[in-house]
Amino acid sequence: MDRFAYYITHHKKRIIVLFIIAAVICTILTLFVGVNYNMTDYLPPESQSTIGLEIMKEEFGTSMANTSVMVRDVSIQQALVYKDELAAVDGVTEVMWLDDVIDIKEPLEMADNDTVEGFYKHGNALFTVTIADGMEQDATNAIWELIGEENAIAGEAPDTATMQNATSAEVANAMAILLPVILAILILSSSSWIDPVLYLFAIGIAILINMGTNIFFGEISFMTNSVSPILQLAVSLDYAIFLLHSFAANRKKYATVDEAMQQAVKESISTVAASALTTLFGFIALTFMDFRIGADLGWALAKGIILSFGTTIIFLPAFTLCMVKAIDKTHHRPLMPSFKNVNKVFSKIAIPAVILVAIAIIPSFLGQGQTGFVYGNSSVATNESQSGRSKLAIQEEFGQSTVMVLLVPRGDIAKEYDMGEEIKKLNHVTSVTSYASAVGTAFPSEFLDDNITGQFYSDNYARIIVYTDTPDEGDVAFNTVEEITAVAKSYYGDDVYSVGQSTNLNDMKQVVTVDNTKVTLIAVIAIFLVLLFTFRSGTLPFILLITIETGIWVNLAIPYFTGTEINFIGYLVLNTVQLGATVDYAILLTTSYLRKRKLLPQKEAMHQAMGENFRSIMVSAAVLATAGFTLYATSSNPAVSDIGLLLGRGTLLSLVMVVCFLPAMLRLCDKAIGKSTYKADFFRDKKREKSKKQTGEIQNEA
Repeated sequence: MDRFAYYITHHKKRIIVLFIIAAVICTILTLFVGVNYNMTDYLPPESQSTIGLEIMKEEFGTSMANTSVMVRDVSIQQALVYKDELAAVDGVTEVMWLDDVIDIKEPLEMADNDTVEGFYKHGNALFTVTIADGMEQDATNAIWELIGEENAIAGEAPDTATMQNATSAEVANAMAILLPVILAILILSSSSWIDPVLYLFAIGIAILINMGTNIFFGEISFMTNSVSPILQLAVSLDYAIFLLHSFAANRKKYATVDEAMQQAVKESISTVAASALTTLFGFIALTFMDFRIGADLGWALAKGIILSFGTTIIFLPAFTLCMVKAIDKTHHRPLMPSFKNVNKVFSKIAIPAVILVAIAIIPSFLGQGQTGFVYGNSSVATNESQSGRSKLAIQEEFGQSTVMVLLVPRGDIAKEYDMGEEIKKLNHVTSVTSYASAVGTAFPSEFLDDNITGQFYSDNYARIIVYTDTPDEGDVAFNTVEEITAVAKSYYGDDVYSVGQSTNLNDMKQVVTVDNTKVTLIAVIAIFLVLLFTFRSGTLPFILLITIETGIWVNLAIPYFTGTEINFIGYLVLNTVQLGATVDYAILLTTSYLRKRKLLPQKEAMHQAMGENFRSIMVSAAVLATAGFTLYATSSNPAVSDIGLLLGRGTLLSLVMVVCFLPAMLRLCDKAIGKSTYKADFFRDKKREKSKKQTGEIQNEA
């Protein structure tokens, strides 16, 4: 470690140049990192909807319909012209309309009224369009140009296009709000005007390198692209603060700045490493999700923590030494008040805090397990957006409609017809379109043109399109999907695959239910082991985990008790991020208390520990909470927005738990901690013990 610290201080210019070159290269590389907006791509490969999509692409050469286009005031012939023009749009792979399900050469009055009104009603035509992955933005814009703004486009692809348009601007807006606020917080807590610039510059270098090295993943999810830079900044800024505070303290002890920095590196590396490890394991826990967006986000954030750690320990010392003169010239008196007596306030509410937690812990634990989830991104289309207004316009004219595709073995037209008739009788099913329903069972497909049969039959599979009046997700939608699938399986056994937005989201629900328990358990076990290794205590890991987990349970139970649904990704990410990031506050306070407890009685030890660490804990929590609330305020994406709200609120709850509940628990369990902690060496008041012993002897003699 001595040689490592010596190398940094004596090769500082080389280190600075290397890091800046790496940051510049990685900034350029970010332009070549693909961003995936399709949540379905992250379902497990073995999920039935993933397999179904692959089969449909291979057998039929197209994917699932993902867009509805409504054109007002058109005749049948005009609608057919629009259909051809829509099919010619770059990125559109398939267009379905009324002529695909009935013979429009015959009078419409002779056809099934429900079928007709699903595509053509009051002179308005509704087309079902499939847009290829990655072409959502270009194709949606081209369709708008074709049909004009007086008409409407809605669906999964336009929602994705809306996200694509908003994401880059929203990340920039979030940073524009976040950086000045963080800068103000850091200025208040530092002793030099230049210190906050050093913090942000060092972590900024780490963020740029992290974003550029995502090139090795090929592409990242829109979630990772939106969230990871802000989370990396918020959770790793502490590392830089720890180092520079240690450097400032050591300058008073050592003759040269190089010696002071060498000592600061040696002192800080273990503290920063412990802090980084808890956060790192929280992010790594996400990689164990079967829903692979967890791995996408987890690996990117874990890489970011490692890079922030390396930048803090290597780049920041070198850069700081080059800025010493500027630091000295911009030195100012402390702007924040002293918090050395803050424990006088918190000690008065310690026992009420313990009682309140004891009352709230079980309802919160049970409540957070019942929180309702949202799985899709349909709420991206707000009433204020063009996509949202289009969705409402289509629903007002044609009603709620969701498309589901069944893929079954080809060969038995009669069985296909019977299955379709049984599915039609189910609640919420508005129509079923298949070869058997469109052409009939009397005409073998071999005698008809491929233009007619191609949309229904491949070499091995028959495609049946089911229309329902349910929203994309929710209990009604998911129950309808399961009922339709059950009927299909009663005819074809397990050789049935269902595809569609509701089907995909239902599969996500099944996967996430398992993921939630698994990820939380892995994160808790990993961080428990870190705490066990850090404190070598049989009681402290339990006390610290209960402190942070209670804050998490209360945070996640609030949506349940208020009747609010949250995005499932927000729930999963918060479970690990709040635990991994805010447990650092508990570690910092507990470590200080144990050190003081070796020299002082418990009351005085806690008084000094709180006085010395309250500002650091408050500043760190303020930064993380600000990052969360900024995401919430700036993002139109419901998943990102929910992560922000949960993170901001959760950080404040963890702060309250650490400064109110944890000190009380450390004092109440003082004896148990002393006995169960390796080499605790707690201070013992010999005079008080002697007095108690003498009092006991007198009582025994009496």
